[in-house]
Amino acid sequence: MAFAQKPVKRFWKEVTVVAEDGGWGIALDGRPVRTPQRASLAVASPALAEAIAGEWRGVGETIDPAAMPMTGLANAAIDLAAPDVAAFAVPIAAYAESDLFCYRDARDAALQTEQAAAWNPLLAWAEERYGIEFALTQGVLPVDQPAATITALHDAVFAQDAWGITALTPPVTIGGSLVAGLALLENAFDADTLWKAVSLDDLYQERRWGVDGEAQKARAANKRDWDRAARFLTLL
Repeated sequence: MAFAQKPVKRFWKEVTVVAEDGGWGIALDGRPVRTPQRASLAVASPALAEAIAGEWRGVGETIDPAAMPMTGLANAAIDLAAPDVAAFAVPIAAYAESDLFCYRDARDAALQTEQAAAWNPLLAWAEERYGIEFALTQGVLPVDQPAATITALHDAVFAQDAWGITALTPPVTIGGSLVAGLALLENAFDADTLWKAVSLDDLYQERRWGVDGEAQKARAANKRDWDRAARFLTLL
């Protein structure tokens, strides 16, 4: 049975985790759950399988895909990333050329100080981890990163399997920082510290100019997706 793309009524009573070749699958009343592309929804981690099963157990009267993030990420890994991991990774690797942490405010000294305090340790970690150096700039005009830096970060992205690149995609696209995504992937910093780093500019402006309700809602939605990706990584 395929994971629903629109809400449908719950039709099962029992959800179980079942052993499959090389992993674990999910069964509803003994029938295997399948992805939207009809592949087996099988994962290599029993913890992730149990988390997915928990989402299916928690379904109420109708299925709401938005309330089943571990299922959705697993579907993406199997259906979207696995057929061509390298192609799936290309837009994520591109962030090596324009990482948020390399762009500092051009006019506000106080913001510059906060950016340096939050971002420099993350860049220092990446420089040591991958043997690279970053070029920093003030303002929004593009700065060229050293070729060796781009190559090393590309290699780190393309080394991921379908599951790793799927987990890496939300934090990188949400935060605009490949460094933050890789640090989360490698558990180099905790997820909350990294979230505060990628949200620093918005939070600073909010403290200075006041709360924007719509911006706050958007940031809350991004934070949910960030936390879900972080949880997915811990379960892999």
